[in-house]
Order: sequence, then structure tokens, then C-alpha cells
Amino acid sequence: MTVLCLVEPDGAAVADVSRRALTFARALAAPVGGEVAAVWFGAAGGVPVGDLSAYGAGDAYAVESPQLTGYAPQAWARALAGLADEVSATAVVAAATDRGSEVMAHLGAITGLPVAANCVSAAPGGPAEPAGFRLVRQRWAGSLLEDSLLEAPRALLTVAADAVAPAPAQAPAVPNVRARRPVLDETDLRVQAVESAERAAGASLATARVVVGGGRGVGGPEGFGVLEELAGLLGGVVGVSRVVTSEGWRPHRQQVGQTGTRISPELYLACGISGAIQHMAGCLSAKHIVAVNTDPDAPIIARADYAVIGDLNEVLPALIAAIRTRASS
Repeated sequence: MTVLCLVEPDGAAVADVSRRALTFARALAAPVGGEVAAVWFGAAGGVPVGDLSAYGAGDAYAVESPQLTGYAPQAWARALAGLADEVSATAVVAAATDRGSEVMAHLGAITGLPVAANCVSAAPGGPAEPAGFRLVRQRWAGSLLEDSLLEAPRALLTVAADAVAPAPAQAPAVPNVRARRPVLDETDLRVQAVESAERAAGASLATARVVVGGGRGVGGPEGFGVLEELAGLLGGVVGVSRVVTSEGWRPHRQQVGQTGTRISPELYLACGISGAIQHMAGCLSAKHIVAVNTDPDAPIIARADYAVIGDLNEVLPALIAAIRTRASS
């Protein structure tokens, strides 16, 4: 049994979400003595062998092509489909990120196989389900778990990254790196994207350990300067509520919520956010929520571990000053 795992980069290393996906893939393969093979889109010389070894990948496939100058979802899916056939993969796994979800959707369309999204665990079916997989997956934005049977000759799965802790392998081995050059046509390359330097730098919203969120209460685009400063001091990133993106104050990629990015930081500091149910669905997995709001009856107050009832324009500068004082002492 071979489980292919799409690995996304974080600079020259494996992204945290992909370490979680590799952990999930290992758990799927282990009961039947299978192995995990990582798929890396880029030059073979750039494969982060140490990271892949630590998380149990026995093989690594570097997908190289002069045609692939950036992220191309259909081309990536085409390459995965060919590789899955070549190694007779039982399953293909990816983190449920924007990129992972898009590639797996294309893979499902290419192969005609169903895709099970936001999985928490998976195992091969028993004697009564020889061509099936027992799954537990998140539904309704993570508010409930579904037990299901996926009936398919090959499982295509995305992993709910916030629900699977990254666990290094107990007996890691150095993976063999094999270069692969897929056969692609013009339709596969119709859509390609290249990340800007701004997007590539620093932690992403989905993987940040600290998120400083801003809502309508910030007052306008100019009000986010103090949030940026605080996020920088805490080693985090800025997130926003849907109304902020609707007003055009901040880009959609910073939106936390059911129609934005789901986050699972150690700390979510929510400033001027009322806490609509769609927003709370996006921060449900935050370990600790601290809310700063002038309204003691805002819905987010009931969900917060700690709440500061006050004007964020007074609270945040005081917090920044306290952090700077402590850092200099």
C-alpha cells in the first residue's frame, strides 16, 4: 500500500500543514504495512529531505518541468494522477489548504473519483468493505464529525490540518528522491499563479501561532496600523472579519471565517469583532481567544477565554507599550 502525500513548501522547508498531512498519511498506511511517498513540485535538489525523513516519507518524488514556472492546479493534478497510476497508490492525501483543496478537486475531476474533504482520520475498510475506506471528517465548518465509508478504488483525501497534530516518525528513514517530468498539454497550463514576495514572506494565516484579528470596530483601513505593530511584536499575523473585506479595508486572503481561512493559533486576539457565527466557525480551533470589545454583550465575549471591555484604541497601545517595556528589561 502506497499513500501519496502532496507536500507544500514553507520557504525551503515543509509547511506545517503538510507535516500534519504526512502524519495523517502515515496513520493510514501503517495498519497494513504500507509506506508514504511525498510529492514535491520543484527541482529534486530542493527537496527538503530532512523534513520528509522526520515525518516518515519513505520515498520522495520531485515533479520537475520547464513548463511549470509557478503554481498550476490542473497541471499539478495531472502529474499526481500519472504518479498515482505509476506507483499504484491506494490513496492520495493533501492538506485542506486553498492549494491542496484546489489540486485535489482537479484530481477528482481528472480521475472521476470522489474527494473526501477535511478528514480527521482514515483507515482501510474491513473484510466487508474491501474497496472502501473508513473516514472521520469535519462537517459544518468543524462543528460536528461525520463517520463515513468512502467506496472507491483509490482514496482522494484532504486533511483537516487543525485536527491532526504533527508527529515525527519513530523510526525515520532517508527517503529516496526520484525526479519525474509529467506529460502536460496547454489546457493543463491555462492557469498558473506566482506568489508575490509579500505573500511568500513570514507565517501564513492558516499556520500562524498568533493571529491578531480586526473587525468593524477598528474603524477603517488606517486603524490596522496598531494591529500590524502588535502582530509583529508577538510574531504573528493579522486576520480580519468578513465585514472588513466587504468594505475593502483589507484583502480577502486575510479573512478569518467560514468563507475565509480557518485558523488554529495558540492565541487569537480579536479586536473590535462582534463574533458572528460565520467568523467563529473560522477560529473554532484557536487554543485561546482574547477579545477586546466595547460591547460586553458581543457574541465573541461568551466564546473568549479572556475579555477586555474597552476601546481598542486605548487598550492596544497600552499593550504594545507593556510588551516593549518587558522586552527591553
